[in-house]
Amino acid sequence: MVVLLCAAFAIQALSQTVFTHPWQGKRVAYFGDSITDPRNNGSKIKYWGYLADWLDIKPYVYGVSGRQWNDIPRQADKCYEEHGDSIDAIMIFIGTNDYNAGVPIGEWFTQKPEKVVAGIHEQKHPVDRLHRYPVMTDSTYRGRINIALNKVKRMYPTKQIILLTPIHRAGFYANDKNWQPTEDYTNQCGEYVDAYVQSVKQAGEIWALPVIDWGAMSGLYPLMDEHAQYFKSAENDRLHPNDKGHERLARTLYYQLLTLPCTF
Repeated sequence: MVVLLCAAFAIQALSQTVFTHPWQGKRVAYFGDSITDPRNNGSKIKYWGYLADWLDIKPYVYGVSGRQWNDIPRQADKCYEEHGDSIDAIMIFIGTNDYNAGVPIGEWFTQKPEKVVAGIHEQKHPVDRLHRYPVMTDSTYRGRINIALNKVKRMYPTKQIILLTPIHRAGFYANDKNWQPTEDYTNQCGEYVDAYVQSVKQAGEIWALPVIDWGAMSGLYPLMDEHAQYFKSAENDRLHPNDKGHERLARTLYYQLLTLPCTF
């Protein structure tokens, strides 16, 4: 019996030894805002830095503080200019600044009646059907997402592209000109941050992209004082995670990425 148990443990140890994470050693581009920006001083190590340490991922980081979804096409262009088609995957983590700026949510589509030839068992003939078109406008949140994802999916048709939802946010009080209240207040167009998070989830369905719900899965909830330990400052910055917060984001990503291929 002892011999059998030892053999079983040996087999288990061997299987753990030879396991390779599907994202091990890959080249990943990161698009986003201040939480991704390496120049943001909320933390010394960002989530992508932890993944680089744990999985030897080569990070190409294009996030810029304060940017919104309308900056993603620029970030994509810069990535392609510097690395062409040589990357393996892209992660897009943005949207909290659109909420703070009061960008209207808008609609995903417009639609109009058109003639189309349709038929299965009967003779084919033109019929009236509603035809929808993606809204491509910089003036709404969903329009911006449509523009960005239309571009990125055409630019990188063979690459894995993953959307990360905005995380929960509490107060950020930088100075008199940059005073951002907690997420339990609506923005200037009357929307809670939830609407911006849900739109990212819907974008995954519309544009055939996997979505990792960081807002829920990471567990970070800065509206509670007990969770201030994960953010830069309990007093004036519960928007930007600190090292401990970024590590929690990274661990969530590490395990979620086990379910997704990096290359095809």
